[in-house]
Amino acid sequence: MANIKVAVLNASSVVNNADVPPVVTALQQQVHEDFAPVWGVDADLRIIASPNDLAVGEWLLAILDNSDQAGALGYHDLTDDGDPIGKVFAATDLQFGDQWSVTASHELLEMLADPNINLTVFEEDDNGGRLYAYEVCDACEADELAYARNNVKVSDFVYPTWFESFREPNSAQFDFTQQISEPFQLLPGGYIGYYDVTSGTGWQQLTAQKNDFRSRGPVGSRRERRSVPMPKRIKSTYKLSGRRAR
Repeated sequence: MANIKVAVLNASSVVNNADVPPVVTALQQQVHEDFAPVWGVDADLRIIASPNDLAVGEWLLAILDNSDQAGALGYHDLTDDGDPIGKVFAATDLQFGDQWSVTASHELLEMLADPNINLTVFEEDDNGGRLYAYEVCDACEADELAYARNNVKVSDFVYPTWFESFREPNSAQFDFTQQISEPFQLLPGGYIGYYDVTSGTGWQQLTAQKNDFRSRGPVGSRRERRSVPMPKRIKSTYKLSGRRAR
C-alpha cells in the first residue's frame, strides 16, 4: 500500500463515467509497475463520485471540460489547502485531437515527481549554468510518443538519467519507451523549462525546435508558478464545494 493516495474525479461533460475506470486502471498499472520502480514514488488511485468524497490528505486528479488557461491541456497545482491537484481538460484535448488519458497520465506522474513544482537539476557550464525544471513528461509529452497500458494510451516519461549530463549517448535508458538516446534530449513536441543562473532573466522554455524564448506561462501553470516566488503563487482556481475541513 502506497503512502500517497490520489482520488480521480470526473467532472467533465465529454467523458462518460463508464470510460473512467479503464483509464484509472491503466494509470494505476503505470504508476505501480512502470513509474515507481524507476522514481521511487508510488500511489494508490481510486475513483470518487463527488468532491465530498475526497479524504483528508488525499490528492486530486480532476477531469474537467475546457481549459481555464490558454494553451493548457492540463497542469498540476496546489489547492488553497496546500494539497496537490492535477487538472485534465478533456474537452480541450478533444478539440486539439489529443487523448485525455495521455494528459491524465502526464499530470499524474509529474504531480507525483514534483508535487510542489519547486525541484530542479543544476547543469553547470563555463558561463555559470542552468537550473532545469524537474518535469518528467515534458520532454516526450506528444500523444504520438505515448504507449499503451491495458489498451489505454498513457504518457511516456523520462528516467532520472535524463537529467544526468555525464551520461554518454545510448549508454543508459533515458525514458520508458526508449525513444530518447541522450540526456536533455527533447523529442518532437517536447520542451523543458530552465533558469539561467548567470543572466538571472527568469524562467525560460527550451523546445525541441531549439527556439529559446522567455515567456510567463498561463496563470497557475507549472511554468508560471516556477517564475513566481512561492509566497506569491496563485493557488488553483478549481474550488471543491462541500470539501471536508482540514
